[in-house]
Amino acid sequence: MDKIIFTEEFCQPENLYPFTLTRQLQDIRIGILTIREKWEMMLGLPSYDKKEDDYKDLSRSVNIDEAAKDGTCLMIHGNVLPTLKLVKAIHRLKDGEFIATMNGTGIIYRITQNEIIDRFKIKAGRAITVKQEIKSIHYPWDIFQQNDWAIRQDFDLITRKRKSEAISKTNKVSKPSQVFIEKGVKMENCIINASTGPVYIGKNAEVMDGSIIRGPFAMGENSCLKMGSKIYGATTLGPGCVGGGEIKNSVLFGYSNKAHDGYLGDSVIGEWCNIGAGTTNSNIKNNASEVRIWTPKGEKSIGKKCGVLMGDHSRTSINTSINTGTVIGVSCNVFGIGLTPKYIPSFSWGSEGVKRYELDKVLLDIENWKQLKGHTVSQEEKSILEFIYGHYQ
Repeated sequence: MDKIIFTEEFCQPENLYPFTLTRQLQDIRIGILTIREKWEMMLGLPSYDKKEDDYKDLSRSVNIDEAAKDGTCLMIHGNVLPTLKLVKAIHRLKDGEFIATMNGTGIIYRITQNEIIDRFKIKAGRAITVKQEIKSIHYPWDIFQQNDWAIRQDFDLITRKRKSEAISKTNKVSKPSQVFIEKGVKMENCIINASTGPVYIGKNAEVMDGSIIRGPFAMGENSCLKMGSKIYGATTLGPGCVGGGEIKNSVLFGYSNKAHDGYLGDSVIGEWCNIGAGTTNSNIKNNASEVRIWTPKGEKSIGKKCGVLMGDHSRTSINTSINTGTVIGVSCNVFGIGLTPKYIPSFSWGSEGVKRYELDKVLLDIENWKQLKGHTVSQEEKSILEFIYGHYQ
């Protein structure tokens, strides 16, 4: 069986902290879909993860030599975003050939048993250099900075040769040809402006009365926009999310809540997060100078705008004021007086990180939050969180 094998090797996943602490690169959501989902749809193949001998080797991780025994493997760098031109180039690859960027970096390899040296080595044949720009993510702010492009790409991919469900006449819609709603959507008495970009509403999602949406915008399956929400593009609510208040150019990966008044802008929020009522982030400095962001390798200047980059399972208390360009790690309970620090380590209890969240309490609280949406903590999630707790500060 032919298959996709994703690899993080040579992609420097640590640069996408905190999101790659709890997931593989290819499971990051940008646009409507995750990177994995995009490739699976465009190539029509199942995907697996190359074993990297670390704590993120889970049930779908495989050794490349074993994977190549029963078919051809397309080994793809997990941070590369697919395009139609790139997919066409892949279809032209012969066994042993690989696609390289203009600077010679290999990003996609066509592998059979003949190319396997051992579980750690393959022999590469002819490089096929693509002249087009390769879209990829290298830092967490790339997610919101490229989300406009990604929503438009995914919208075309998902809606091609399909017909939208009917849009209720109680809604006021500009450019309805760029609005696509799936089955089971509830949406009445809303304003939707798709002249600035497409709007996609996923299966069984609900957009409550008085919501104002300016595309590009995407909502995943079973997500919800609360009454009177104000949404600017390019914004993504992943599956099972709740949105409310004012949101602009932000991505919520899945099952996270920003349900109340307050501003979220130029931000990325992981899975199973909760933004307390009245929480607001700053996305531009008072002097309009460059925003500098904490990374594991030191601060980086990233441009004029960045809000908050929040890892999975983190939460803010009501009326939290989040500083410009703040990084919040995994499973933090953020509260305190005044603006938050620019960096809050994983498992912090309080915004100053004076006290560490106890692991037993972490797992109990995550279970409580997941049960609210009919989910439970898996053993794989527990093992990842336990490893992070023991090895990352």
